[in-house]
Amino acid sequence: MVVILLLLFLLAPCGTSLNFNFSTFPTGINTLSLEGDAFVDGEFLRLTKSAADENKKGSVGRATYSQPFLLRDNATGKLEDFTTTFTFAIDCQNKTMYADGLAFFLAPNGSALNRTIGTGAALGLPVTNLDKNKSTNLYPFVAVEFDIFKNLMDSVKDPEGDHVGIDVNSIKSKVFRAWNGNITKGGNNSAWIRYDSGSKNLSVTFTTYKNDVWVERYLDYKVDLNEILQGWVIVGFSAATGVEIALHKINSWSFNSTLLIDENAKNNTPVAPAPTPIVEPGSGNGINIGLVVGLVVGGCVLLVGGFYLVWFIFWKMGGTGESSDNDEDPMINDPIDDEFKKGTGPKKFSYKILAQSTNDFDEGEKLGEGGFGGVYRGFVKDLNSYVAVKRVSSGSRQGLKEYAAEVRIISRLRHRNLVQLIGWCHEKRELLLVYEFMSNGSLDSHLFKGKSLLGWEARYRIAQGLASGLFYLHQEWEQCVLHRDIKSSNIMLDSNFNAKLGDFGLARLVDHGRQSQTTVLAGTMGYMAPECVTECLLIVGLWSAHPDYKIRPSTQQIIRVLSLEVAPPILPSKMPVANYFSHPVSFSISSGDVITSERGQTE
Repeated sequence: MVVILLLLFLLAPCGTSLNFNFSTFPTGINTLSLEGDAFVDGEFLRLTKSAADENKKGSVGRATYSQPFLLRDNATGKLEDFTTTFTFAIDCQNKTMYADGLAFFLAPNGSALNRTIGTGAALGLPVTNLDKNKSTNLYPFVAVEFDIFKNLMDSVKDPEGDHVGIDVNSIKSKVFRAWNGNITKGGNNSAWIRYDSGSKNLSVTFTTYKNDVWVERYLDYKVDLNEILQGWVIVGFSAATGVEIALHKINSWSFNSTLLIDENAKNNTPVAPAPTPIVEPGSGNGINIGLVVGLVVGGCVLLVGGFYLVWFIFWKMGGTGESSDNDEDPMINDPIDDEFKKGTGPKKFSYKILAQSTNDFDEGEKLGEGGFGGVYRGFVKDLNSYVAVKRVSSGSRQGLKEYAAEVRIISRLRHRNLVQLIGWCHEKRELLLVYEFMSNGSLDSHLFKGKSLLGWEARYRIAQGLASGLFYLHQEWEQCVLHRDIKSSNIMLDSNFNAKLGDFGLARLVDHGRQSQTTVLAGTMGYMAPECVTECLLIVGLWSAHPDYKIRPSTQQIIRVLSLEVAPPILPSKMPVANYFSHPVSFSISSGDVITSERGQTE
């Protein structure tokens, strides 16, 4: 039995960070534990009974990720940082009265849903005796609630109206903020929850609707999870309905936590809980004990040797999985790097910090994709704020040139209607730019992608802001800045829908009073005026059909013009006439005294 226990211990999974991303919830998913009325319909995770159920009253459900994570190491007392992002919707199905809401929570590993406790007011959380002056909880928990029903019980004391709150061992929120989730229309909402173990701060950024437009709100509370939850915990969602009902669904969900390993005790890596082995009497009959011992000892040697080999390689690579040599990108030469560092304002970031802030550029953090690369949402601890990280695509036609132009130009500009560049990074063959985070995204997401319907007042303010920014670029700064790539996807909107122009990768500087000599088309293909592209194509076609083959362009010239790298040639207003020159060969035919030459002249 001791041998088998040792073998199970060796094969048990070690404590690691917990990272997952559900962009949708397919049928048959096996990484979620569903309890109560929670179920997956092939697209969404539904926490309460669906529209097809006749009786949706008194419904309660809970869904948790099947794998726990180590929130606190009892040996070291260290806590994990974690971040989770999810989109969800609560639909009241056009009812004037609806209830009760949903919650994201952390609870001890092994805890389960108890359908018999509480009412819809508990939101599926382990709270009972709500009708008393003081409620009790069956086990500790921390939750962020999205509450859509005002409960009058003294143990709850809900505020007026729908709200978002942070709960600690009680559904009487420690802090809360008003929330409009567009319940009557079943509107989609987003939430970002982050815990910083250093500052003990639990922060929530969530969307709310204002005049049918998405805006973001912020809520935070200092809580030492060391005093609430210890060891292995589970994460998930719960929801409930009472007499009044609503449909509760999760559209997508991602979660990321840090790796909790004591640097001074790497050999004592915490082990995830494993089932207790059950050995029946006499089950060892017929087993060759020597063979078992040999296998176990050999397995131990292989495991320990493999562990040290992996650790040694990881250590040699600087703990990032990549060689620590030549962190600086050789594509960026020293003079350019020195010039960047001379600039004021933006600072240089390490690749490691930016990768951590964006969860290794996880698709769940992706804000959009532009002509020159993707943009990711990240949280930088040193700044204690969210940022937008632009990852210049390796396939971008002029990636390095655009990157250098952004840092050199926008870092020197200061205007309320221009996106602020916070920093830059060129390491590990990556070109990264860090901007201030614009919570309402780009203008095109509101105009063309149905994110929200902008009112005329907001549209007018956006146009005013853009005009003010352009006037600054063209007239008020020390040099005239030609942006050359103005489009709705490059116009960003802050939390108050103020416009800020970004993406200066194609910008160039021109001295005031000097007419710009640029004749090269610039912009992102698909956004430029189509007649410009058509004209360029026609010019190249006529150029290639020139009667004189010596004047026709080479393949390289054609590619450079069509790629907008050089200006197309200036063609004559009329099609040239072909001239064929050859040495005149005269011959004559004698007929009397008349001689006729090849030229048809009479001599």
